[in-house]
Amino acid sequence: MPNRHCRLFHVDAFTRQRYTGNPAIVVLDADHLSDEQMQTIATEVNGETAFVLEAESGDHDMQVRFFTPRHEVPFVGHATIAAQYVRAKKDGKPGGRLRQRTGAGIVEIEVTDVEGDLRIAITQNPPSLGPVIPEHHRRQVLNALGISSPSLHVDCPLQVLTKGGSRLLVGLKSNDLLGAIKPDFEELARLTSHVGAEGYFVFALVENNGVVGTESRMFVPALGIREDAVSGNAHGMLGVYLVNHGLMTPKDGRVVFQGRQGMWMRRPGMVEVEIESSGKVAQSVRIVGDAVIVYEANIQA
Repeated sequence: MPNRHCRLFHVDAFTRQRYTGNPAIVVLDADHLSDEQMQTIATEVNGETAFVLEAESGDHDMQVRFFTPRHEVPFVGHATIAAQYVRAKKDGKPGGRLRQRTGAGIVEIEVTDVEGDLRIAITQNPPSLGPVIPEHHRRQVLNALGISSPSLHVDCPLQVLTKGGSRLLVGLKSNDLLGAIKPDFEELARLTSHVGAEGYFVFALVENNGVVGTESRMFVPALGIREDAVSGNAHGMLGVYLVNHGLMTPKDGRVVFQGRQGMWMRRPGMVEVEIESSGKVAQSVRIVGDAVIVYEANIQA
């Protein structure tokens, strides 16, 4: 079989400024690639990589497969933002709504023109609320993060949420404490199978001019990611968690807030989160973000 070319793009998601936000690789024209070739490319570029493919049935408009440098994963939020941004920009795909099939099911995408550029929204079913971890695991996790019990927000239990991947949410009483975290990555990776979460999403509520938002850090050493810059999927989990525990109150059945992440990595980014809910029960999750293309290349596969 002769070599064929793919278009590869390095994209920063959840930002409009290059070299900030969360980087992802997007590969267009990927239908001819085998699973092994996709994994090889993701390993070579050493980043989370989205492969854009044509639809296979009438229930979706296109599909995206996601690979880390180690293995395929069902869904990656920031790589979805990146893939849809590139697809609209470079292939001239029309804006509006479409259905994207992923390993975690079909998500709804909306591409809109905002302030002279494109903005991408992902709407999906809420994540599953998992268990609050037991006290002995709670102590182990806090020790591995370098967090003391008095630093925790009193209304924030350490709880696992799952949507594609799983994350343990850890709420702090002040965003000033985020910079003091000193993770033991080896211990966090070891604890993953015990607490039932692949990563640890540590957050704090912040208020500016009467508007409540969040700041956060996320550590996923079990997947080879010491610290993740800006996670869309985890912010969706966070929104559902905050509504479920009464930390944000819906107005007309809706909660909207901005989540900021990546400041401690010099890669600041922002995720807009919208939760539709009935009381404290989330009905849908919408993640909105910007993107910017850093470079593009043609590769042989």
